[in-house]
Amino acid sequence: MSSVTQILKDRRGATSFPLIVAITLALVIIFAGISEYLRLLIIAQGVRDAVQSSAISAVTENYDDVYHGVREGYSGAYQPMAEDFEESLDYGDIYRRLDNHLGLSRSGGYHQKLTDSGELEYRVWGLDVDISNAPFAAGDVSGDRFIIDCTIELEVPVRFGGEMLPPMRITVKTSAGYTPKF
Repeated sequence: MSSVTQILKDRRGATSFPLIVAITLALVIIFAGISEYLRLLIIAQGVRDAVQSSAISAVTENYDDVYHGVREGYSGAYQPMAEDFEESLDYGDIYRRLDNHLGLSRSGGYHQKLTDSGELEYRVWGLDVDISNAPFAAGDVSGDRFIIDCTIELEVPVRFGGEMLPPMRITVKTSAGYTPKF
């Protein structure tokens, strides 16, 4: 019993106690910063993947209008009209697909995801879809194909140390294309 009381009365480690507390707090702050950065990264990657998946769905919707490429090596969206071909593009409903993929709800001009407690997790808006139809009868040009480019604005609230910081706002860009296999 006397050895325990002797250890408790020993003061040799008392000078390092503030240093240990400071190092522990610094590590907690660094870990919290890294965790918030990874959260933002995961949300941005998930939104990008969902937008790309929605764009791919829009590309596949145009499959039925794509000119058969066996003879011309062509993949544009045209339909025969009388004795000529007319461009036939289907933009699809990318926002609806995006809402289904991510579980978003529409509020004002935004599509947003809320947490279980009702706080804003992130929101997207400003979807811009650009369809690049391959030129008709492109011949030997191998780079021309049917492409959909999408850009959308993403805003994610940033929290650190219990405080709200300015939100992260980025433009997410994706692209999806169609090239006939046969």
